[in-house]
Amino acid sequence: MEIVVDYEGCEGHGECVIAAPEVFDLNDDGDEVIVLDDAPAESLRPKVETAVKLCPVAALRLAD
Repeated sequence: MEIVVDYEGCEGHGECVIAAPEVFDLNDDGDEVIVLDDAPAESLRPKVETAVKLCPVAALRLAD
């Protein structure tokens, strides 16, 4: 599982951070996602999938 981020589209809503704080964070300005682990363990897949679904601007996707 690999996480792909559309940094141009990210608006820093932070839904991904709430869903998977082990994998996502926001930058210091709070307006762009930081991927802490772009190839997280398979055990985190449910949380990452939730983060992808919750992104209101569809700036996240998974590449398997």
